[in-house]
Amino acid sequence: MSLTKRLVISLLVLSGVGLSGSLLAQTLFKRNVKAEVEELFSTVENEGERISEEDLKGLPENVQRWFKYSGIIGKKSVVSVRLRQQAEMRLGPDSRWMPVEAEQYFTSVEPGFIWDATIKAAPFIHISGRDKYQNGRGSMLIKPLSLFTLADSQGQEIDQGTLLRYLAETMWFPSALLNDYIEWKEIDSHKAKAVMTYKGVSASGIFTINDKGEVTRFEAERYGDFDGEFRMETWSIPVSTYKSFEGINVPTKGEITWKLDEGDYNWFNFEVMDIEYNNPHVY
Repeated sequence: MSLTKRLVISLLVLSGVGLSGSLLAQTLFKRNVKAEVEELFSTVENEGERISEEDLKGLPENVQRWFKYSGIIGKKSVVSVRLRQQAEMRLGPDSRWMPVEAEQYFTSVEPGFIWDATIKAAPFIHISGRDKYQNGRGSMLIKPLSLFTLADSQGQEIDQGTLLRYLAETMWFPSALLNDYIEWKEIDSHKAKAVMTYKGVSASGIFTINDKGEVTRFEAERYGDFDGEFRMETWSIPVSTYKSFEGINVPTKGEITWKLDEGDYNWFNFEVMDIEYNNPHVY
């Protein structure tokens, strides 16, 4: 049975669970995630060195154009990030959209992230979700009403998928892409492939960069859960609406779509509301 079907059944079963029990479970869930974030940030020591144009030498011309436009030149490299998102997601091409509120935390010297989300599935019914990438390994935890574990996924497919998610989301802190675990290859004047290799796992994605220096899309072949089985499909994220946070220009809106044989499946749309750099603390 696919995760989507199991989730729907679980929500129907849990629709009669008391509100007080759900609130207590959510408090405990958030407390556990907070402890995970504190562990993730425990490896963070200091802000990095200031970035110069010398650091960009040898990179593809379009990547240099992006980094210069982003405003990272002259600033200290980012070693930690925390941000807030508002989003919407759906469980299938014909399903309704559900609102999402999320916080996310990143480290860059030792690449990692934790995404902590609350999905409003229906009135008085929520889903707690936590996506994690740390020490080269990924895990996905889903708890309807925060009460019981519907999914706690790990394995090579999750490792590859979370590594690619980290790679895509470096567009919010591009100085991370100067680390040794990234290799670049120019495809043409507007596209560059980034290959990330860490802790024995390697995957690649393509950034599209316009003449201005804005990243407009990330695309990769990523493992996904389809009808209860993992398979590799094209994962595409067009992004837009650039804003400056602490002097760094980043895209704040995006649409995540699986490019499937039967048609495109846009399942998640997001907007970044706030970003803080080099402040390794939980909100």
